[in-house]
This record gives sequence, C-alpha cells and structure tokens, in this order.
Amino acid sequence: MRIQFWTVLASILLSVASIFDASAGEKAFGPFSVDDSTPDVITLDGEIDINSGLNFRRALQATPEAKLVILNSPGGNVQIGLLIADDIHQRKLATYIPSGSKCFSACAFVFLAGAERKADGELGVHQISSGSSDLVGAQLAISDIIEVLNRFGTPIDVMHVMFKTSPDDMHVFSQDEIRRYGLNRNASQPSDDLAASSQDPRTTTKPIDGGNSSDKQPATFDQPTPDSLQASLPRDTALSPIEEFTKRPNRIAIYTGLDLFGDDISSIRVNDAAACANSCLVMDGQCKAFTFNTNPRLRKGPNCFLKSSAGRADGNSVAFSGRFLSGAEADPSAFTMGVIDPQTALFDNVDLPGGDLSRRPHQSAKTPLACRLACLDEALCIAFTYIKAKRECWLKGAIGSPVFGKEMVSGIKKLETFSPAKVISLD
Repeated sequence: MRIQFWTVLASILLSVASIFDASAGEKAFGPFSVDDSTPDVITLDGEIDINSGLNFRRALQATPEAKLVILNSPGGNVQIGLLIADDIHQRKLATYIPSGSKCFSACAFVFLAGAERKADGELGVHQISSGSSDLVGAQLAISDIIEVLNRFGTPIDVMHVMFKTSPDDMHVFSQDEIRRYGLNRNASQPSDDLAASSQDPRTTTKPIDGGNSSDKQPATFDQPTPDSLQASLPRDTALSPIEEFTKRPNRIAIYTGLDLFGDDISSIRVNDAAACANSCLVMDGQCKAFTFNTNPRLRKGPNCFLKSSAGRADGNSVAFSGRFLSGAEADPSAFTMGVIDPQTALFDNVDLPGGDLSRRPHQSAKTPLACRLACLDEALCIAFTYIKAKRECWLKGAIGSPVFGKEMVSGIKKLETFSPAKVISLD
C-alpha cells in the first residue's frame, strides 16, 4: 500500500505540474517573498528588522502588480513597521492574516494600513517598548503612531487597547472584538472615511468570516449587508484581492484510506488518481474535493467522484482522496473517528447476537449502507447486524460471539486517526 501511495502521489505531482507554469519561482527579500505564480501577492513571514523597509521596497519592485500583502510576523522595529505601513497605505494594497498565522506588535501597523483587510489569524497589539530613558523621544514615537493610525482610519477603541496593554504583554483581538471594532474592512469602504464611520454603527461595514475542516463548509466570504456600497456594484465586478486569494486553491491535502462521502458534482471513470485530481482542479473552483477508488477489481463504472465540498469523512481502505485548500485555510490537522471499513470490517452471512442498543430495529436504516452509517453516527454503537430479508438494522453496544446468519451482514467499528499523508503545493 505504501509503494502504491507514493506511485500515485508522484503521478499527481507530475500531472499538476503540467497545469501550472513550471518556470514559476520564488524570490526572497529579507522576511518578504514573492512568487511568479502569484504576481499580485507579497508575503511577510518573519520579524520586521531595520532592513525590512528597504526589503519591502525591493519586493514591490519585483511585483509591480502587487495587490495583497499576506502577514505572519511577531513584530519588530516600530519605525520600520510604520514605514512599511505607509507604503501599503499609499499604494492602496490589501492586507490579510490567514488562519494559523499571527501579526503582532509592529506588524499590526502594517495590517491596519490595508485598504482592504481581514484577520482570520491572530492580531495582537501592545505599547511600544524602549530600552532608552528618553521621554521626549518616546512621546514623539507615540505621536507618530497616533498620526499614522488616524490616517489609516483606525477606530479609537483599538488605540485605547493598544496603549493600555503593557509592552511585556500582548492583547490578541478575539473575533468578536474584530467585528465590534470594525477591524476587517472591505474594499468598498475608503480608509480615510473609516475613523468617523467606525464610531457610527449605521455606517460600519460588517466583517467577513470563514473557516473549514472535514466537518465544516469551506471558508467563504459572507455577503455584504444590503445597505453596503458593495451591494450596488455590478454582478460581474472582479473579486477583491482578499476574496481572490481566499478562494484560489493553492494546495491539495491527500488522504489514503479516507472516503469523502457524498456531495458529488459528478462521477466519472479515469485511468488513475492523478487524472481524477486534474478533473477536479480544472473545474475553476467548482470542485472542492475528490475521491478515487483504487480497487483494481472495479473494472466498470465510475471510479472518480468529484465533489462540491469535503462532504462526510468515511473510512475506506481502497479510497484515495484529496481536498483542495485555499490561501485562507491552514493545513488540516489530524482527526479521529469511528470507522467500519467496507472492505475489511463487513462480514456476509454473519450474525452478532445480543448487545442490542434498542429493543426495536433502527427505524430509518433500510439498507446495509444506511445501517453502517447509522452505527457510525451513534456514539454508543460499536457494531451492527443487518437482516436483509426483514430489512432490519440492529445497532449493537456490545459484540456477541459471531454465528452464521443467512442473508445477514454485520460490521464492527474501530477508532482510526486520519491526517494528510501529504499536502501538495499547487505553486
């Protein structure tokens, strides 16, 4: 199975590479990086030091089409952070903190400068710190910060939080505070007007939220409120830089032994898992995931299932699945669930007498598949027996000694942990 996985993975990598420009390359300028495959994006990943202002200018020169700055930084030099923020404000760039990333201290100035901005990750602020006893210099620095933040349309409440938090501490805004203070901002709201409007709930643009996992819907932007300026835009208006980044798939999380069950857009027959992955990828964002059946005995009918979402996770040892991830999503973490593998944990003509969870059969499970899924959905169920002649499903809280049962199907549940075998970058 391991050799088969790496063979399939290699074929997916080669096939995906044929879709994207193989000449794409990444360039680094200190903590900033740019990539030819995403010419509108600059990424900040690391500390803001004394050279970062010049390095940001170099990154801007390398990406003249830049629209968006992705942030993941613990902070650093305050004055340089303000200079970078001023460049972002002047060029009307968008700023975004992805889920799983953080933007603290001096990085917060950079975030707040965004003409459009969104924090799915952590945004943290505190007072400035200095080893010097120069009180006049400290007051001038604070004056600079207030002047710049006012220019960015920063709500006064955010400044209060910043200046009340000790330099040795960090206030990380909750998602509720981000909504309340209007820290997320869409492109239709001019930054110069935000300072006034943020104090008036009638004119504050509502924030945009998202998230994703195996049991959640993919991260999306909420629709603007009807009274928003954005509501009056034509339907064919281009996506904003943040919307474009968060909806654009840039990775595939690959799983072995996991079936993404349901939510099929279509089912087709292809030669291998790579062709299945590509069939999903070329659907321009409509397809979010796929499952390929690796069973060589399946010689007819569909073996590739293209999906509108990750659907329901289900264990199946012949399944090879992939979920496309956008820039807004962190790499998926491991999860544990009950599994009744259709290939290895189902037994024909076997009865598991006793141990029933109820005196009556399950009311809605009228097929072996429905009975298996019903057991998976019931936390107390550890096995089931389905009687075909009576179309009865019996969920079990204990496993009795198996005996012969004509036209019966039994299944046994076990806990299994799943994590991506590989996360493949599409860049």
